Amino acid sequence: MGMEHLPVMLEQSLQHLINNKQGIYVDCTFGRGGHSTGILQSLGSSGKLLALDRDKQAIDSDEAKSLLQDQRFTLKHSSFSQLKTVIEQLNWTGQIDGILMDLGVSSPQLDDTQRGFSFLHDGPLDMRMDKTTGVSAAQWLHDVAEKDLIKVLFEFGEERFARRIAKAVIEQRKEQPITTTNQLAMLVEKAIPFKEKHKHPATRSFQAIRIAINQELDELTTALKDAITVLKPGGRLVVISFHSLEDRIVKRFIRNESRANQNIGKLPIKEADIDKGRLKKIGKAFRASSQEVANNIRSRSAILRVAEKR
Repeated sequence: MGMEHLPVMLEQSLQHLINNKQGIYVDCTFGRGGHSTGILQSLGSSGKLLALDRDKQAIDSDEAKSLLQDQRFTLKHSSFSQLKTVIEQLNWTGQIDGILMDLGVSSPQLDDTQRGFSFLHDGPLDMRMDKTTGVSAAQWLHDVAEKDLIKVLFEFGEERFARRIAKAVIEQRKEQPITTTNQLAMLVEKAIPFKEKHKHPATRSFQAIRIAINQELDELTTALKDAITVLKPGGRLVVISFHSLEDRIVKRFIRNESRANQNIGKLPIKEADIDKGRLKKIGKAFRASSQEVANNIRSRSAILRVAEKR
């Protein structure tokens, strides 16, 4: 049995996202529609919600079909790095009141053994969020150069034993292709000399490979930049991250876009003429309540950050 698919930090997301009940909003990561359902319930009769997801299974899910009966709701099979393009097609550029990004892999993806995201279930080593494009994790591991694998494991997984694991992968694939999640998990476990408490040895490697083949950090960087373009002044950007690599990108982006332009020319200058940056940071990092963590363990590592377009 899979975990119940609970939307993480739903109430906090809605609190910071919705400032106009008749506005236009975007849920960049539909998943199984938990956040989208909450947004629609918060909107008025003329409010609108666009949801995106690169995973075709999410688009075809029963939850999606149910929400599509609401005329205020639009759903697109698209990566959120295509946010600007989709918004332009709808003629909504500069009209968006709020954008929500719930990053990372979803519970349905983890629970489905055929998707290959989890080392807890044996299945095909795929890991693609969009199975209609790109190469599987198995194919990627078959082709990747050892130095590139070391880099991915170290940078995307923050794996201190990246060299040991990469060497084990290269040696293994000479004998037999690595095609299942169980094969990879066992290989990583054998390559690591000692184990961390309360963490499976393959956790970092699975994360790193998943991020690499889905180009998750590049996708996020593009989506954040496009969010500023499509938001209206006063529109909110709400991002939920689940690991330090994602959160670091979001934190730095908001910080950099909130800074005043230092090239202000000759002095004196009026304060009103100073470019204060395109975003205004709202609060610090928000975390799930202890009660939510007790009800939904996935929320334990969640970090929510908010910014408003000036």
